[in-house]
Amino acid sequence: MPLQYMLWMFFLAFCVQSASAQNDTAITKPTTDSSITAPAHIASDSLLKSIAVADTSKKRSPAGTAALLSAILPGAGQVYNKKYWKLPLVYGALAFPAYTFADNLRWFQRTRFAYNVLANKDTANYKNVYVQLQPLVKRGDKSGLQNYRNDFRRNVDYSVLAFILLWGLNVVDATVDAHLKDFNITDDLSLQIKPGYMPIANTAGIGLVLNIGKNHTNRLSPGR
Repeated sequence: MPLQYMLWMFFLAFCVQSASAQNDTAITKPTTDSSITAPAHIASDSLLKSIAVADTSKKRSPAGTAALLSAILPGAGQVYNKKYWKLPLVYGALAFPAYTFADNLRWFQRTRFAYNVLANKDTANYKNVYVQLQPLVKRGDKSGLQNYRNDFRRNVDYSVLAFILLWGLNVVDATVDAHLKDFNITDDLSLQIKPGYMPIANTAGIGLVLNIGKNHTNRLSPGR
């Protein structure tokens, strides 16, 4: 009996020790989750790079800025391009259709009122007809008043179209100037005829020399 009892105690102790070892292994097992072990600075660097790319893509070109300014306010794109001398041209061009629009609209309203007075035989308002149109009303020239009214109405439409067209040309001018702003146009441009030497044919001859700026010269090799 004592021997059997000792064997049972030894077996129980072995089981307890094995279970404890398994628990310790489960607790100390390293975590392999990449989301936890990934360094934080890598994620932050990726975020900064994406923001920088987005900012670069949203950056507007000088031509786009000039076009936007001119579309909002005529002449603003020319000021942005530092072409101040174009401001009188822009506003002078836009002032003409604006004036014709206002003048034709005023006359359209006058002739329409006179025509309505004559068509309705509203004698009480004869005195309110514009002075230059009263003779037409007094002699009953309805067709004449109708023609004048239609002509002034058509001129109003033409004035609006001309104003929109000139506004668009103002935008185009500012955009083209912005595109050519960084284009280098040098006065040092010359084409000369000089003697030269052709290494391939091993002969002397006359060549054309094209100079574009001080540091850009394209010519044949000089003769020896």
